[in-house]
Amino acid sequence: MQQPAQQAGPLPTLSELQSMTARFAPADISADLTALAARERQALAKLVEAAKLMDSLFLRQVWSGNDAMLQDLARRTDPLGRARLHYFLINKGPWSRLDDNRVFVPGAPAKPDGGNFYPIGSSKADIQKWIDGLPPGQKEPATGFFTVVRRGPNNTLVAVPYSLEYQAELAHAAGLLREAADLTAQATLKKFLTARADAFLSNDYYASDVAWMELDASIEPTIGPYEVYEDEWFNYKAGFEAFITVRDEAESKKLQAFSAHLQDLENALPIDPALRNPKLGALAPIRVVNVVIAAGDANSAVQTAAFNLPNDERVVKEKGTKRVMLKNVQDAKFNMVLVPISKVALPAADQKNVSFEAFFTHILMHELMHGLGPHFVSNGGAPNTPPSSSLAGAPGPAPLLAQREPFRGATVRQALKETYSTIEEAKADVSGLWALRQLADRKLIDPAIAKTMYTTFLASAFRSIRFGLNEAHGRGIAIQLNYLLDAGAFTVMPDGTFSVDDAKIAGAVTALTRDIMMIEAQGSYSKAKDLIERLGVLRPSVKKVLDKLTSVPVDIEPRFTSVDKLGS
Repeated sequence: MQQPAQQAGPLPTLSELQSMTARFAPADISADLTALAARERQALAKLVEAAKLMDSLFLRQVWSGNDAMLQDLARRTDPLGRARLHYFLINKGPWSRLDDNRVFVPGAPAKPDGGNFYPIGSSKADIQKWIDGLPPGQKEPATGFFTVVRRGPNNTLVAVPYSLEYQAELAHAAGLLREAADLTAQATLKKFLTARADAFLSNDYYASDVAWMELDASIEPTIGPYEVYEDEWFNYKAGFEAFITVRDEAESKKLQAFSAHLQDLENALPIDPALRNPKLGALAPIRVVNVVIAAGDANSAVQTAAFNLPNDERVVKEKGTKRVMLKNVQDAKFNMVLVPISKVALPAADQKNVSFEAFFTHILMHELMHGLGPHFVSNGGAPNTPPSSSLAGAPGPAPLLAQREPFRGATVRQALKETYSTIEEAKADVSGLWALRQLADRKLIDPAIAKTMYTTFLASAFRSIRFGLNEAHGRGIAIQLNYLLDAGAFTVMPDGTFSVDDAKIAGAVTALTRDIMMIEAQGSYSKAKDLIERLGVLRPSVKKVLDKLTSVPVDIEPRFTSVDKLGS
Protein backbone atom coordinates (compact mmCIF):
# COMPACT_ATOMS: atom_id res chain seq x y z
CA MET A 1 0.00 0.00 0.00
CA GLN A 2 1.12 3.56 -0.69
CA GLN A 3 2.88 5.16 2.27
CA PRO A 4 2.87 8.88 3.10
CA ALA A 5 5.41 10.77 1.04
CA GLN A 6 8.79 11.28 2.67
CA GLN A 7 9.38 14.96 2.10
CA ALA A 8 12.87 16.27 1.44
CA GLY A 9 11.67 19.26 3.44
CA PRO A 10 8.47 20.61 4.97
CA LEU A 11 5.30 21.24 3.00
CA PRO A 12 5.35 24.51 1.05
CA THR A 13 4.49 27.61 3.04
CA LEU A 14 1.83 30.02 1.80
CA SER A 15 4.52 32.20 0.22
CA GLU A 16 6.16 29.22 -1.48
CA LEU A 17 2.84 27.93 -2.73
CA GLN A 18 1.98 31.32 -4.19
CA SER A 19 5.34 31.36 -6.01
CA MET A 20 4.74 27.83 -7.33
CA THR A 21 1.29 28.82 -8.55
CA ALA A 22 2.62 32.01 -10.18
CA ARG A 23 4.53 29.86 -12.67
CA PHE A 24 1.18 29.46 -14.43
CA ALA A 25 0.26 32.84 -15.89
CA PRO A 26 -3.50 33.49 -15.95
CA ALA A 27 -4.61 33.72 -19.59
CA ASP A 28 -8.04 34.44 -21.00
CA ILE A 29 -8.80 31.78 -23.61
CA SER A 30 -11.72 32.84 -25.77
CA ALA A 31 -13.33 31.67 -28.99
CA ASP A 32 -15.59 33.50 -31.44
CA LEU A 33 -19.04 31.87 -31.18
CA THR A 34 -20.99 34.48 -33.15
CA ALA A 35 -21.24 32.33 -36.29
CA LEU A 36 -23.01 29.49 -34.47
CA ALA A 37 -26.79 29.18 -34.83
CA ALA A 38 -28.83 29.20 -31.61
CA ARG A 39 -29.32 25.41 -31.51
CA GLU A 40 -25.62 24.82 -32.17
CA ARG A 41 -24.80 27.08 -29.21
CA GLN A 42 -27.21 25.04 -27.10
CA ALA A 43 -25.48 21.85 -28.25
CA LEU A 44 -22.14 23.42 -27.35
CA ALA A 45 -23.43 24.19 -23.85
CA LYS A 46 -24.36 20.51 -23.38
CA LEU A 47 -20.86 19.51 -24.46
CA VAL A 48 -19.34 21.91 -21.92
CA GLU A 49 -21.42 20.16 -19.21
CA ALA A 50 -20.18 16.77 -20.38
CA ALA A 51 -16.60 18.03 -20.41
CA LYS A 52 -16.82 18.98 -16.75
CA LEU A 53 -17.65 15.36 -15.92
CA MET A 54 -14.29 14.37 -17.42
CA ASP A 55 -12.66 16.43 -14.65
CA SER A 56 -14.22 14.32 -11.92
CA LEU A 57 -13.42 11.07 -13.74
CA PHE A 58 -9.79 12.05 -14.24
CA LEU A 59 -9.42 13.01 -10.58
CA ARG A 60 -10.53 9.47 -9.65
CA GLN A 61 -8.08 7.96 -12.11
CA VAL A 62 -5.14 9.91 -10.69
CA TRP A 63 -5.74 8.84 -7.08
CA SER A 64 -8.57 7.21 -5.16
CA GLY A 65 -8.31 9.87 -2.44
CA ASN A 66 -8.63 12.90 -4.71
CA ASP A 67 -12.39 13.38 -4.32
CA ALA A 68 -12.30 13.42 -0.53
CA MET A 69 -9.27 15.73 -0.43
CA LEU A 70 -10.85 18.15 -2.90
CA GLN A 71 -14.03 18.34 -0.81
CA ASP A 72 -11.97 18.99 2.32
CA LEU A 73 -9.96 21.76 0.63
CA ALA A 74 -13.15 23.34 -0.73
CA ARG A 75 -14.39 23.82 2.84
CA ARG A 76 -11.28 25.75 3.87
CA THR A 77 -11.52 29.54 4.10
CA ASP A 78 -8.05 30.43 5.38
CA PRO A 79 -5.43 31.79 2.90
CA LEU A 80 -3.25 28.66 2.98
CA GLY A 81 -6.24 26.39 2.46
CA ARG A 82 -7.45 28.49 -0.49
CA ALA A 83 -3.95 28.51 -1.99
CA ARG A 84 -3.77 24.72 -1.71
CA LEU A 85 -7.16 24.37 -3.38
CA HIS A 86 -6.08 26.63 -6.24
CA TYR A 87 -2.90 24.66 -6.87
CA PHE A 88 -4.75 21.33 -6.42
CA LEU A 89 -7.13 22.30 -9.23
CA ILE A 90 -4.23 23.23 -11.51
CA ASN A 91 -2.43 19.93 -10.87
CA LYS A 92 -5.52 17.70 -10.59
CA GLY A 93 -4.24 16.42 -7.27
CA PRO A 94 -2.00 17.26 -4.27
CA TRP A 95 1.29 16.88 -6.17
CA SER A 96 3.17 19.63 -7.95
CA ARG A 97 3.75 18.22 -11.41
CA LEU A 98 6.50 20.76 -12.13
CA ASP A 99 8.43 19.70 -9.02
CA ASP A 100 8.83 15.95 -9.39
CA ASN A 101 5.36 15.49 -7.89
CA ARG A 102 6.21 17.16 -4.59
CA VAL A 103 3.34 16.87 -2.09
CA PHE A 104 1.81 20.22 -1.11
CA VAL A 105 -1.28 19.10 0.87
CA PRO A 106 -0.99 17.47 4.30
CA GLY A 107 -1.99 13.81 4.42
CA ALA A 108 -1.33 13.06 0.76
CA PRO A 109 0.74 9.98 -0.06
CA ALA A 110 3.51 9.88 -2.62
CA LYS A 111 1.92 10.08 -6.07
CA PRO A 112 1.05 6.51 -7.14
CA ASP A 113 2.92 5.68 -10.35
CA GLY A 114 0.13 3.35 -11.40
CA GLY A 115 -2.51 5.97 -10.74
CA ASN A 116 -5.80 4.46 -9.62
CA PHE A 117 -5.78 1.98 -12.49
CA TYR A 118 -4.48 -0.91 -10.40
CA PRO A 119 -5.43 -2.33 -6.98
CA ILE A 120 -4.20 -0.60 -3.83
CA GLY A 121 -1.47 -2.74 -2.31
CA SER A 122 -0.35 -4.25 -5.61
CA SER A 123 3.05 -3.67 -7.16
CA LYS A 124 4.11 -3.26 -10.75
CA ALA A 125 5.78 -6.68 -10.54
CA ASP A 126 2.51 -8.23 -9.30
CA ILE A 127 0.59 -6.84 -12.25
CA GLN A 128 3.27 -7.82 -14.76
CA LYS A 129 3.33 -11.39 -13.41
CA TRP A 130 -0.45 -11.61 -13.68
CA ILE A 131 -0.43 -10.29 -17.26
CA ASP A 132 2.34 -12.71 -18.27
CA GLY A 133 0.30 -15.64 -16.94
CA LEU A 134 -2.87 -14.78 -18.86
CA PRO A 135 -3.92 -16.72 -21.97
CA PRO A 136 -3.72 -14.64 -25.20
CA GLY A 137 -7.42 -13.85 -25.30
CA GLN A 138 -7.33 -12.26 -21.85
CA LYS A 139 -4.14 -10.23 -22.28
CA GLU A 140 -5.74 -7.73 -24.61
CA PRO A 141 -8.36 -6.45 -22.14
CA ALA A 142 -5.83 -6.57 -19.29
CA THR A 143 -3.41 -4.31 -21.18
CA GLY A 144 -6.04 -2.34 -23.11
CA PHE A 145 -6.83 1.35 -22.90
CA PHE A 146 -10.28 1.06 -21.37
CA THR A 147 -10.05 -1.23 -18.34
CA VAL A 148 -8.88 -0.92 -14.76
CA VAL A 149 -7.43 -3.85 -12.81
CA ARG A 150 -9.22 -4.71 -9.60
CA ARG A 151 -9.37 -7.51 -7.02
CA GLY A 152 -12.08 -10.06 -7.69
CA PRO A 153 -13.27 -13.18 -5.86
CA ASN A 154 -10.60 -14.93 -3.80
CA ASN A 155 -8.36 -11.87 -4.18
CA THR A 156 -7.76 -12.68 -7.86
CA LEU A 157 -6.97 -9.89 -10.33
CA VAL A 158 -9.58 -9.03 -12.95
CA ALA A 159 -9.87 -6.46 -15.75
CA VAL A 160 -12.94 -4.25 -15.22
CA PRO A 161 -14.22 -2.18 -18.17
CA TYR A 162 -14.45 1.58 -17.75
CA SER A 163 -18.18 1.35 -18.58
CA LEU A 164 -18.65 -0.54 -15.30
CA GLU A 165 -15.99 1.15 -13.13
CA TYR A 166 -17.28 4.65 -14.00
CA GLN A 167 -20.86 3.69 -14.76
CA ALA A 168 -22.69 6.60 -13.13
CA GLU A 169 -20.56 9.41 -14.59
CA LEU A 170 -20.44 7.85 -18.06
CA ALA A 171 -24.20 7.34 -18.14
CA HIS A 172 -24.63 11.04 -17.28
CA ALA A 173 -22.10 12.07 -19.94
CA ALA A 174 -23.77 9.83 -22.52
CA GLY A 175 -27.09 11.50 -21.83
CA LEU A 176 -25.60 14.96 -22.35
CA LEU A 177 -23.99 13.88 -25.64
CA ARG A 178 -27.34 12.54 -26.87
CA GLU A 179 -29.02 15.83 -25.96
CA ALA A 180 -26.35 17.71 -27.92
CA ALA A 181 -26.80 15.30 -30.85
CA ASP A 182 -30.53 16.05 -30.88
CA LEU A 183 -29.84 19.78 -30.98
CA THR A 184 -27.23 19.97 -33.75
CA ALA A 185 -28.16 20.10 -37.43
CA GLN A 186 -24.67 18.95 -38.48
CA ALA A 187 -24.86 15.32 -39.58
CA THR A 188 -21.29 14.25 -38.83
CA LEU A 189 -21.39 15.91 -35.41
CA LYS A 190 -24.67 14.16 -34.63
CA LYS A 191 -23.14 10.82 -35.72
CA PHE A 192 -20.02 11.24 -33.57
CA LEU A 193 -21.90 12.33 -30.45
CA THR A 194 -24.32 9.42 -30.73
CA ALA A 195 -21.51 6.94 -31.31
CA ARG A 196 -19.44 8.30 -28.42
CA ALA A 197 -22.48 8.14 -26.12
CA ASP A 198 -22.86 4.48 -27.11
CA ALA A 199 -19.15 3.89 -26.44
CA PHE A 200 -19.39 5.28 -22.91
CA LEU A 201 -21.93 2.55 -22.16
CA SER A 202 -20.53 -0.34 -24.23
CA ASN A 203 -16.79 0.27 -23.68
CA ASP A 204 -16.23 -0.24 -27.42
CA TYR A 205 -14.75 3.00 -28.76
CA TYR A 206 -13.90 1.88 -32.30
CA ALA A 207 -17.00 3.15 -34.11
CA SER A 208 -16.92 6.50 -32.33
CA ASP A 209 -13.20 6.93 -33.11
CA VAL A 210 -14.00 6.36 -36.80
CA ALA A 211 -16.89 8.83 -36.56
CA TRP A 212 -14.54 11.36 -34.93
CA MET A 213 -12.11 10.95 -37.81
CA GLU A 214 -14.96 11.70 -40.25
CA LEU A 215 -16.28 14.66 -38.24
CA ASP A 216 -16.70 17.79 -40.39
CA ALA A 217 -18.48 20.44 -38.36
CA SER A 218 -18.11 23.92 -36.93
CA ILE A 219 -18.03 22.41 -33.43
CA GLU A 220 -15.09 20.03 -32.91
CA PRO A 221 -15.42 18.03 -29.66
CA THR A 222 -12.87 15.52 -28.37
CA ILE A 223 -14.18 13.74 -25.29
CA GLY A 224 -13.38 10.43 -23.65
CA PRO A 225 -10.40 8.34 -22.52
CA TYR A 226 -7.34 8.96 -24.68
CA GLU A 227 -3.81 9.57 -23.41
CA VAL A 228 -1.89 7.07 -21.27
CA TYR A 229 0.51 9.43 -19.46
CA GLU A 230 -1.04 8.93 -16.02
CA ASP A 231 -0.34 5.18 -16.06
CA GLU A 232 3.37 5.47 -15.32
CA TRP A 233 3.71 1.74 -14.69
CA PHE A 234 2.90 0.57 -18.21
CA ASN A 235 1.35 3.43 -20.26
CA TYR A 236 -1.59 1.09 -20.85
CA LYS A 237 -4.57 2.93 -19.36
CA ALA A 238 -6.22 5.98 -20.90
CA GLY A 239 -7.14 9.07 -18.90
CA PHE A 240 -10.44 10.88 -19.41
CA GLU A 241 -10.26 14.30 -21.01
CA ALA A 242 -12.18 16.77 -23.14
CA PHE A 243 -11.42 19.53 -25.60
CA ILE A 244 -14.59 21.32 -26.66
CA THR A 245 -13.61 23.62 -29.51
CA VAL A 246 -14.86 25.53 -32.54
CA ARG A 247 -13.14 25.27 -35.88
CA ASP A 248 -11.05 28.02 -37.48
CA GLU A 249 -12.09 27.37 -41.06
CA ALA A 250 -9.54 29.52 -42.87
CA GLU A 251 -6.52 28.21 -40.95
CA SER A 252 -7.73 24.61 -41.25
CA LYS A 253 -7.94 24.85 -45.03
CA LYS A 254 -4.49 26.41 -45.22
CA LEU A 255 -2.85 23.60 -43.24
CA GLN A 256 -4.82 20.73 -44.76
CA ALA A 257 -2.38 20.88 -47.71
CA PHE A 258 0.20 19.21 -45.44
CA SER A 259 -1.81 15.98 -45.54
CA ALA A 260 -0.98 15.52 -49.21
CA HIS A 261 2.71 15.05 -48.36
CA LEU A 262 2.43 12.50 -45.54
CA GLN A 263 2.97 9.40 -47.65
CA ASP A 264 6.04 11.00 -49.28
CA LEU A 265 7.43 11.73 -45.82
CA GLU A 266 6.70 8.18 -44.64
CA ASN A 267 8.45 6.82 -47.75
CA ALA A 268 11.52 8.91 -46.94
CA LEU A 269 11.85 8.20 -43.21
CA PRO A 270 15.51 7.60 -42.32
CA ILE A 271 14.90 3.97 -41.37
CA ASP A 272 15.04 0.73 -43.34
CA PRO A 273 12.40 0.84 -46.13
CA ALA A 274 10.88 -2.42 -44.85
CA LEU A 275 9.87 -0.62 -41.65
CA ARG A 276 7.91 2.13 -43.39
CA ASN A 277 4.16 1.99 -43.90
CA PRO A 278 3.55 1.62 -47.65
CA LYS A 279 -0.04 2.81 -47.30
CA LEU A 280 -1.01 5.26 -44.59
CA GLY A 281 -4.62 5.49 -43.48
CA ALA A 282 -6.70 7.36 -46.01
CA LEU A 283 -7.82 10.10 -43.64
CA ALA A 284 -5.39 12.62 -42.24
CA PRO A 285 -7.55 15.64 -41.40
CA ILE A 286 -5.98 18.71 -39.85
CA ARG A 287 -8.15 20.98 -37.76
CA VAL A 288 -7.18 24.39 -36.45
CA VAL A 289 -9.54 25.19 -33.61
CA ASN A 290 -10.09 27.58 -30.74
CA VAL A 291 -10.79 26.07 -27.34
CA VAL A 292 -14.03 26.79 -25.51
CA ILE A 293 -13.14 24.51 -22.56
CA ALA A 294 -10.57 21.82 -21.77
CA ALA A 295 -11.05 19.36 -18.92
CA GLY A 296 -9.62 16.28 -17.23
CA ASP A 297 -6.24 15.17 -18.51
CA ALA A 298 -6.49 17.97 -21.09
CA ASN A 299 -6.37 20.61 -18.34
CA SER A 300 -3.82 19.19 -15.94
CA ALA A 301 -0.93 21.57 -15.15
CA VAL A 302 0.86 22.25 -18.47
CA GLN A 303 -1.65 22.95 -21.21
CA THR A 304 -1.81 20.98 -24.45
CA ALA A 305 -1.07 23.05 -27.56
CA ALA A 306 -2.09 20.39 -30.09
CA PHE A 307 -2.89 16.71 -30.22
CA ASN A 308 -2.94 13.75 -32.58
CA LEU A 309 -5.62 11.11 -32.08
CA PRO A 310 -7.00 8.48 -31.90
CA ASN A 311 -4.49 6.16 -30.27
CA ASP A 312 -6.27 2.92 -31.24
CA GLU A 313 -3.80 1.28 -33.62
CA ARG A 314 -6.66 -0.32 -35.60
CA VAL A 315 -8.11 3.08 -36.44
CA VAL A 316 -4.65 4.51 -37.18
CA LYS A 317 -3.97 1.72 -39.66
CA GLU A 318 -7.33 1.95 -41.38
CA LYS A 319 -8.17 5.64 -41.21
CA GLY A 320 -5.04 7.50 -40.16
CA THR A 321 -5.14 10.12 -37.44
CA LYS A 322 -6.49 13.62 -36.99
CA ARG A 323 -4.26 16.50 -35.94
CA VAL A 324 -5.92 19.23 -33.93
CA MET A 325 -4.15 22.56 -33.40
CA LEU A 326 -5.36 24.69 -30.47
CA LYS A 327 -4.63 28.11 -31.90
CA ASN A 328 -5.82 30.35 -29.07
CA VAL A 329 -3.80 28.29 -26.57
CA GLN A 330 -0.70 28.45 -28.78
CA ASP A 331 -1.04 32.22 -29.15
CA ALA A 332 -1.04 32.60 -25.37
CA LYS A 333 1.93 30.26 -24.88
CA PHE A 334 4.02 31.98 -27.54
CA ASN A 335 3.48 35.52 -26.30
CA MET A 336 3.46 34.90 -22.55
CA VAL A 337 6.15 32.22 -22.30
CA LEU A 338 8.27 31.58 -25.39
CA VAL A 339 9.20 35.14 -26.34
CA PRO A 340 10.40 35.99 -22.80
CA ILE A 341 12.40 32.73 -22.67
CA SER A 342 14.14 33.52 -25.96
CA LYS A 343 15.43 36.80 -24.53
CA VAL A 344 17.28 34.87 -21.81
CA ALA A 345 18.27 31.60 -23.51
CA LEU A 346 19.45 32.87 -26.92
CA PRO A 347 22.10 35.37 -28.05
CA ALA A 348 20.65 38.73 -29.01
CA ALA A 349 21.46 38.14 -32.70
CA ASP A 350 19.40 34.91 -32.74
CA GLN A 351 16.29 36.23 -31.03
CA LYS A 352 14.93 37.67 -34.28
CA ASN A 353 14.68 34.10 -35.63
CA VAL A 354 12.04 33.09 -33.09
CA SER A 355 8.74 33.23 -34.95
CA PHE A 356 5.16 32.23 -34.24
CA GLU A 357 4.88 30.68 -37.71
CA ALA A 358 7.79 28.32 -36.97
CA PHE A 359 6.41 27.56 -33.49
CA PHE A 360 2.91 26.86 -34.85
CA THR A 361 4.11 24.83 -37.84
CA HIS A 362 6.50 22.67 -35.82
CA ILE A 363 3.71 21.85 -33.37
CA LEU A 364 1.65 20.78 -36.39
CA MET A 365 4.49 18.61 -37.70
CA HIS A 366 4.94 17.13 -34.21
CA GLU A 367 1.33 15.96 -34.32
CA LEU A 368 1.60 14.76 -37.91
CA MET A 369 4.67 12.70 -37.09
CA HIS A 370 2.86 10.86 -34.30
CA GLY A 371 1.01 9.16 -37.13
CA LEU A 372 4.13 8.26 -39.12
CA GLY A 373 6.80 5.69 -38.40
CA PRO A 374 6.43 2.31 -36.67
CA HIS A 375 3.25 1.60 -34.71
CA PHE A 376 3.64 -2.16 -34.56
CA VAL A 377 6.80 -3.99 -33.54
CA SER A 378 8.53 -5.71 -36.45
CA ASN A 379 9.11 -9.45 -36.22
CA GLY A 380 11.97 -9.68 -38.63
CA GLY A 381 15.58 -8.63 -38.49
CA ALA A 382 16.37 -5.84 -40.91
CA PRO A 383 19.55 -3.80 -40.94
CA ASN A 384 19.31 -0.21 -39.81
CA THR A 385 20.60 1.42 -42.96
CA PRO A 386 19.85 4.96 -44.05
CA PRO A 387 17.41 5.26 -46.98
CA SER A 388 18.40 6.41 -50.43
CA SER A 389 15.34 8.61 -50.97
CA SER A 390 15.93 12.16 -52.09
CA LEU A 391 13.92 13.32 -49.09
CA ALA A 392 16.11 11.50 -46.62
CA GLY A 393 18.35 14.39 -45.67
CA ALA A 394 22.03 14.44 -44.84
CA PRO A 395 23.53 11.49 -43.02
CA GLY A 396 24.25 12.02 -39.34
CA PRO A 397 26.38 10.29 -36.75
CA ALA A 398 26.52 6.51 -36.80
CA PRO A 399 23.24 5.02 -35.54
CA LEU A 400 23.07 3.87 -31.95
CA LEU A 401 21.25 0.68 -32.89
CA ALA A 402 22.53 -2.21 -34.95
CA GLN A 403 20.28 -5.21 -34.43
CA ARG A 404 16.81 -6.15 -33.31
CA GLU A 405 15.54 -7.45 -30.04
CA PRO A 406 12.92 -10.18 -30.02
CA PHE A 407 9.29 -9.31 -30.61
CA ARG A 408 7.88 -7.80 -27.40
CA GLY A 409 4.20 -7.16 -28.16
CA ALA A 410 1.66 -6.28 -30.82
CA THR A 411 2.14 -2.52 -30.57
CA VAL A 412 5.03 -0.19 -29.85
CA ARG A 413 3.06 1.23 -26.92
CA GLN A 414 2.73 -2.20 -25.30
CA ALA A 415 6.35 -3.15 -25.96
CA LEU A 416 7.89 0.03 -24.53
CA LYS A 417 5.59 0.12 -21.47
CA GLU A 418 6.21 3.15 -19.23
CA THR A 419 9.00 4.45 -21.51
CA TYR A 420 6.61 4.79 -24.45
CA SER A 421 5.25 8.29 -23.80
CA THR A 422 8.71 9.82 -23.42
CA ILE A 423 10.13 8.04 -26.49
CA GLU A 424 7.08 8.85 -28.61
CA GLU A 425 7.08 12.53 -27.64
CA ALA A 426 10.79 12.78 -28.47
CA LYS A 427 10.17 11.02 -31.78
CA ALA A 428 7.38 13.40 -32.76
CA ASP A 429 9.47 16.45 -31.87
CA VAL A 430 12.68 15.59 -33.66
CA SER A 431 11.07 13.93 -36.66
CA GLY A 432 8.84 17.00 -36.96
CA LEU A 433 11.99 19.07 -37.46
CA TRP A 434 13.27 16.48 -39.92
CA ALA A 435 10.01 16.62 -41.89
CA LEU A 436 9.91 20.42 -42.00
CA ARG A 437 13.39 20.45 -43.51
CA GLN A 438 12.35 17.95 -46.20
CA LEU A 439 9.32 20.03 -47.15
CA ALA A 440 11.28 23.30 -47.11
CA ASP A 441 14.08 21.85 -49.25
CA ARG A 442 11.52 20.77 -51.84
CA LYS A 443 9.76 24.17 -51.63
CA LEU A 444 6.52 22.44 -50.61
CA ILE A 445 6.37 25.02 -47.82
CA ASP A 446 8.02 28.43 -47.63
CA PRO A 447 11.79 27.70 -47.62
CA ALA A 448 12.28 30.69 -45.31
CA ILE A 449 11.04 28.57 -42.40
CA ALA A 450 14.37 26.70 -42.51
CA LYS A 451 15.98 29.90 -41.17
CA THR A 452 13.73 30.11 -38.12
CA MET A 453 12.57 26.61 -37.21
CA TYR A 454 15.73 25.33 -35.48
CA THR A 455 16.20 28.48 -33.38
CA THR A 456 12.51 28.56 -32.48
CA PHE A 457 12.71 24.89 -31.51
CA LEU A 458 15.78 25.56 -29.36
CA ALA A 459 13.99 28.33 -27.46
CA SER A 460 10.91 26.13 -27.13
CA ALA A 461 13.05 23.30 -25.76
CA PHE A 462 13.77 25.44 -22.70
CA ARG A 463 10.02 26.06 -22.45
CA SER A 464 9.24 22.33 -22.50
CA ILE A 465 12.03 21.12 -20.22
CA ARG A 466 10.60 23.36 -17.49
CA PHE A 467 7.58 21.01 -17.42
CA GLY A 468 9.80 18.68 -15.38
CA LEU A 469 11.77 15.52 -16.10
CA ASN A 470 9.03 13.45 -14.46
CA GLU A 471 6.78 14.42 -17.37
CA ALA A 472 6.94 12.76 -20.80
CA HIS A 473 7.36 15.97 -22.82
CA GLY A 474 10.02 17.34 -20.47
CA ARG A 475 12.04 14.09 -20.52
CA GLY A 476 11.69 13.86 -24.29
CA ILE A 477 13.05 17.37 -24.71
CA ALA A 478 16.00 16.63 -22.40
CA ILE A 479 16.91 13.66 -24.60
CA GLN A 480 16.86 15.83 -27.70
CA LEU A 481 18.75 18.75 -26.16
CA ASN A 482 21.54 16.51 -24.87
CA TYR A 483 21.80 14.48 -28.07
CA LEU A 484 22.03 17.62 -30.21
CA LEU A 485 24.56 19.18 -27.82
CA ASP A 486 26.70 16.01 -28.03
CA ALA A 487 26.48 16.16 -31.82
CA GLY A 488 27.60 19.81 -31.85
CA ALA A 489 24.29 20.86 -33.45
CA PHE A 490 23.52 23.08 -30.44
CA THR A 491 26.38 24.99 -28.85
CA VAL A 492 26.80 26.81 -25.56
CA MET A 493 28.13 30.34 -26.03
CA PRO A 494 30.68 31.93 -23.65
CA ASP A 495 27.89 33.93 -21.96
CA GLY A 496 25.88 30.73 -21.31
CA THR A 497 23.29 31.27 -24.03
CA PHE A 498 22.58 28.57 -26.62
CA SER A 499 22.87 28.75 -30.39
CA VAL A 500 22.32 26.53 -33.44
CA ASP A 501 25.23 25.27 -35.57
CA ASP A 502 23.76 25.52 -39.07
CA ALA A 503 26.32 23.10 -40.53
CA LYS A 504 25.49 20.24 -38.14
CA ILE A 505 21.85 20.55 -37.16
CA ALA A 506 20.17 18.83 -40.15
CA GLY A 507 22.39 15.74 -39.98
CA ALA A 508 22.01 15.41 -36.21
CA VAL A 509 18.23 15.73 -36.43
CA THR A 510 18.16 12.98 -39.09
CA ALA A 511 20.36 10.71 -36.97
CA LEU A 512 18.23 11.11 -33.84
CA THR A 513 15.05 10.56 -35.84
CA ARG A 514 16.52 7.28 -37.09
CA ASP A 515 17.71 6.15 -33.67
CA ILE A 516 14.39 6.73 -31.93
CA MET A 517 12.31 5.19 -34.71
CA MET A 518 14.52 2.11 -34.64
CA ILE A 519 13.90 1.72 -30.90
CA GLU A 520 10.19 1.79 -31.68
CA ALA A 521 10.45 -0.58 -34.64
CA GLN A 522 12.34 -3.05 -32.49
CA GLY A 523 10.03 -2.62 -29.53
CA SER A 524 13.24 -2.42 -27.49
CA TYR A 525 12.27 -1.67 -23.91
CA SER A 526 15.89 -1.99 -22.75
CA LYS A 527 17.19 0.49 -25.35
CA ALA A 528 14.39 2.91 -24.59
CA LYS A 529 15.27 2.80 -20.88
CA ASP A 530 18.97 3.26 -21.67
CA LEU A 531 18.31 6.29 -23.87
CA ILE A 532 16.15 7.91 -21.18
CA GLU A 533 18.66 7.18 -18.40
CA ARG A 534 21.64 8.52 -20.39
CA LEU A 535 20.10 11.59 -21.99
CA GLY A 536 16.86 12.34 -20.13
CA VAL A 537 18.79 14.38 -17.55
CA LEU A 538 19.32 18.03 -16.71
CA ARG A 539 22.88 19.07 -17.51
CA PRO A 540 24.59 22.03 -15.78
CA SER A 541 24.66 24.24 -18.88
CA VAL A 542 20.91 23.82 -19.32
CA LYS A 543 20.20 24.33 -15.63
CA LYS A 544 22.12 27.64 -15.67
CA VAL A 545 19.67 28.98 -18.25
CA LEU A 546 16.67 27.59 -16.38
CA ASP A 547 17.86 29.29 -13.19
CA LYS A 548 17.67 32.62 -15.00
CA LEU A 549 14.03 32.06 -16.00
CA THR A 550 12.48 32.31 -12.56
CA SER A 551 10.50 35.42 -13.46
CA VAL A 552 9.19 33.91 -16.71
CA PRO A 553 5.98 31.82 -16.46
CA VAL A 554 6.36 28.11 -17.12
CA ASP A 555 2.96 27.88 -18.75
CA ILE A 556 -0.49 29.42 -18.72
CA GLU A 557 -3.45 28.92 -16.41
CA PRO A 558 -6.39 29.15 -18.81
CA ARG A 559 -9.55 31.06 -18.04
CA PHE A 560 -12.15 29.77 -20.47
CA THR A 561 -14.06 33.02 -20.94
CA SER A 562 -16.33 31.81 -23.75
CA VAL A 563 -18.14 29.37 -21.43
CA ASP A 564 -19.90 32.27 -19.71
CA LYS A 565 -21.11 33.59 -23.08
CA LEU A 566 -23.04 30.41 -23.88
CA GLY A 567 -25.85 31.44 -21.59
CA SER A 568 -26.17 34.89 -23.16
